[in-house]
Formats: sequence, structure tokens, C-alpha cells
Amino acid sequence: MSNRRSKKASETRSAILSAARQRFTDEGFEASLSSIVEDAGITKGALFHHFENKQALYYEVWRTLQQEMNRDTQAAAAEGRSPGDPYSAMLAGARRYLEWAARPDYQRIVLIDGRAALGRDWYEADFDLSQKSVRVGVQYLVQQGAIATENAASSAVILQGALNGAGVALSRQVPGVTFESIYNTIEHLLRKMS
Repeated sequence: MSNRRSKKASETRSAILSAARQRFTDEGFEASLSSIVEDAGITKGALFHHFENKQALYYEVWRTLQQEMNRDTQAAAAEGRSPGDPYSAMLAGARRYLEWAARPDYQRIVLIDGRAALGRDWYEADFDLSQKSVRVGVQYLVQQGAIATENAASSAVILQGALNGAGVALSRQVPGVTFESIYNTIEHLLRKMS
């Protein structure tokens, strides 16, 4: 493939993903491929050249959002690290994740429609992506002596579950559940782990 063709293919793929992200944010998985194609300024043939079907397109948008969130939470954790508090980095990352959970695009694409749109693939991909990030934080806490080595794996699973549940609760606007109450509960839970 020539450089010009490669560049054009990359631009088309980016246009599709941008249009799909906006449509999936606004309409969820129910967004039509016709509307995505129209927004991207391409043909359906071009869309199917890049993505096998609507689920594959949705997965790519979902995966991209998850990767962006993961990079952002890791950066927040690194910035939030405080020598006097071994929990500070993990808590900064948790706070940033909760901020993502409050975003309309992340809420709709990842937290609300992701499970239904992606089925079993969602669980496997979500667990793998989330565990990688949470395990880094837990491993740091193990190195700091805040969590026992033998509790590291289960602590990572519990924290991931708590954060995922918190994100869903925030996206559904569960009565009595606020950003700060969730964050305070996560902090309490984390500081009690050993």
C-alpha cells in the first residue's frame, strides 16, 4: 500500500471512529450505521472495509475509551503519589476513574451499553484491561507494606469490582450515591485492606 493510500485509510478510519463515538455517546448501541457513515462522510463499503460489523466498530470505540481512561488514571496516580502516604497514588487514580465514570461518553459507551453491545467479550476485555491497571496500584501498595503479598490478587479483584460498581451507580444516578460519597467509601475500603 502506498503512503498516500495508507494515509487515506488512516484518515477514513479516524473519521469513522470519531463519528461512531459521538453517535454511540448520543444514541448508544442503537445508533444506526447509516447515521455514522453520513457523519463520517464515507460509504458503507468504506466502513465495512475497516470494521466487520457494528459490534466490531462498537468494540473499537469502547476499547479506545478504556485505553484513554487507563492512561489518564495512571498519569493521575503517578502525579498523586505522596511519599508520606502509600495510598495517595491509588486514591488519585480512583478519583480520576470516577471522574471518567461521570463523563457522558464513558457512561454511555462503557458503563451503560458496553455489556449489552459486546456480550461475553465485554466481560473478558473489561476484566483484563481493568485488572492490569488495578494490579499496578496494588503491587505498589504491596511494595510499600500496605497490603500483604498473599492478599494482592484478591485485593485487586475487590477494588476493581468496587470501582466498576461505583461507576455504574454514578452513571445510573442511584439515589443517595454521590461522587464524594463513593470516593470516601473507596478510600475507606482501600485504607482498611492489609
